[in-house]
Amino acid sequence: MGIDIGKMRDIWISVCLQDDIVPGTGVCALVEGRQVALFRCRQTNQFYGIDNYDPVGGANVLSRGIIGSIEGAPVVASPLYKHQFDLNTGSCLQAPEYQLTTYLVRTQGAEVQLCMNTLG
Repeated sequence: MGIDIGKMRDIWISVCLQDDIVPGTGVCALVEGRQVALFRCRQTNQFYGIDNYDPVGGANVLSRGIIGSIEGAPVVASPLYKHQFDLNTGSCLQAPEYQLTTYLVRTQGAEVQLCMNTLG
């Protein structure tokens, strides 16, 4: 049984306030049973959302990683083995076989919202 993409709809969930995330850092949020790492880029003031689970180190730690950029792309370095994950694509730069789920993030007023796709 396949998923009918046409019936998918976006659900935006308020996760926290913008001021809850210090620029240049990340936080962990539990959203619909999933740990999500939310980051606020210091240079652009953009927000990013990826899985908090580091598949290389095998632990939920990515929200505590160090964010930076490589060739203009925002990345986070895991605090465990320092593997870098692209915040736009979720790909691991050193080990492409590891792929994180990424989430659309937007701000609505002071709130930071995360998009969860559901069947509508």
